[in-house]
Amino acid sequence: MKPLIRRTVVAVLLLALVPAALLAGQKKNEDSSSRSVQGTISNAAGDAVAGAVVQLKNTKTLQIRSFITKEQGEYYFNSLSPDVDYELHAMMSGASSPTKTLSSFDSRKQAIINLKLDK
Repeated sequence: MKPLIRRTVVAVLLLALVPAALLAGQKKNEDSSSRSVQGTISNAAGDAVAGAVVQLKNTKTLQIRSFITKEQGEYYFNSLSPDVDYELHAMMSGASSPTKTLSSFDSRKQAIINLKLDK
C-alpha cells in the first residue's frame, strides 16, 4: 500500500509543476498589449549606417528615447503603448532623415520603419 501512496503523491506533484513550467516559459516583462518598432538607417547611397542616432518621440508625453544603430544600421524600440503616436527621426554627422510617424491606428505588434539620411 505504501508504494501506491508514494506514486500518487509523485503524480500529484508532477501535475502541479506542469503549469508552473509552462508559465516560466513566457517572457516575464512582455506586456501582451505593447508593441515595438524596428528598422534600418541608410545613407543617400542606400548603404546601412552604423552609429546613427535614432530618436523616438512619444507625442502624448513628449518623452524622447534614443538608440544608436548597430553595425548593419539596425535599431529597435520595444514596450510601446498601442494607444500613442510615436515620431521617429535619425541623424548622423549633419545628415538627418525625414520624421516618420508610427500611428496608434497601426495595429501591427512589430512595425518596421526604415529611415534614410539626407544631407
